[in-house]
Amino acid sequence: MEEVEKAKEKFGQLLEEQLERIDRLKKEGDWINYSHLKPLKIGFIGGDGIGPFISEHARKVLSFLLKEELESGTIEFKVIEGLTIENRAKQGKAIPPDVLDEIKACHVLLKGPTTTPRKGDKWPNIESANVALRRELDLFANVRPIKIPEKNIDWIFFRENTEGAYILGSKGINVTDDLAVDFKVITTQGAERIIRLAFEHAKKNNLDKITIITKANVIKTTDGKFLSIAEKVAKEYPEIEWDDWYIDIMTAKLIDSARQRDFKVLVAPNLYGDIITDEAAQLQGGVGTAGSANIGKRYAMFEAIHGSAPRMVEEGRAKYADPSSLLRASVMLLNHVGYVEKARKLEMALDICGIYERKREITGRDNGATGEQFINYLMETMQDPNLLTTWNQYQLNT
Repeated sequence: MEEVEKAKEKFGQLLEEQLERIDRLKKEGDWINYSHLKPLKIGFIGGDGIGPFISEHARKVLSFLLKEELESGTIEFKVIEGLTIENRAKQGKAIPPDVLDEIKACHVLLKGPTTTPRKGDKWPNIESANVALRRELDLFANVRPIKIPEKNIDWIFFRENTEGAYILGSKGINVTDDLAVDFKVITTQGAERIIRLAFEHAKKNNLDKITIITKANVIKTTDGKFLSIAEKVAKEYPEIEWDDWYIDIMTAKLIDSARQRDFKVLVAPNLYGDIITDEAAQLQGGVGTAGSANIGKRYAMFEAIHGSAPRMVEEGRAKYADPSSLLRASVMLLNHVGYVEKARKLEMALDICGIYERKREITGRDNGATGEQFINYLMETMQDPNLLTTWNQYQLNT
């Protein structure tokens, strides 16, 4: 059949692309050393919807924390304007080339949410900017911490970011009007680097348990490869216990009070990691409370995990949007580039203001605080000389 031959040809092209990518992965260099960068360039991407609002709040908080570094030229901020759905739709690109050049001129990025077009809306069906950025910058590790002190939950998720069901998500084949086929890709190199990064994190932070999440009992080839590589890597870390769970039962066990505290470091391929980290964030208080890191050897991007919430903008409620997710991502950014004490100060203040005291509670509506009021409260809290004592007291009471 002609349709089958066309599908074979396209499939062959996709395989060639992936084999070329594997060659690049085999040649990837060492991790960047941020301490050698003068200045360290931090890019701010507002994105869509509420993104520019919460991004500006995060920039103000980081300007407050990094005042001396900005004044001395040790750190430089750059605001990147062009990654909006309007501009992307106009150019027909997930990332317009001039915007990508601006992004690559930075070392680390703090990114607000971006809109991904879907069937039936007013935008052309361009690829997700998030997926494209992760691929272009080779941000292979999506790292998301979740803490719920009252339930003794302290999880950190390592989600593979550049392969799995998403890497060819826009390149499926409509063989006929009745048959559509998508593809899932797992490589030895891609699986090993995310699994090894998780084991290294556990080792450095004295964590003794890692959980691998797949559906290897059904998706035997790709998920089976991911699981077998985990088994191989685990042998190099005999001091760390590891186990594996299937994604379906894992979603149940995350809400099982009898098992929740057993999990510490969790590793998953792309799609499963996307699903399960949103579930975990909801347990913490909603996706608006969680930050996310996208880590590569050359670049790193930190972002909110929620969407762009266009309805809030349409209804005039954008100023009431909660910046906590992007501020949690800012904590991760500061830690990643070596400003550990400043990261700790911001994290403690976020706990006090957002979890314990809640004197300026954000509801997303005019019956709560604005984002501006919240960050002012946050910065006042960071200036309190008794910040650590106050935070410790709340921890003890919990």
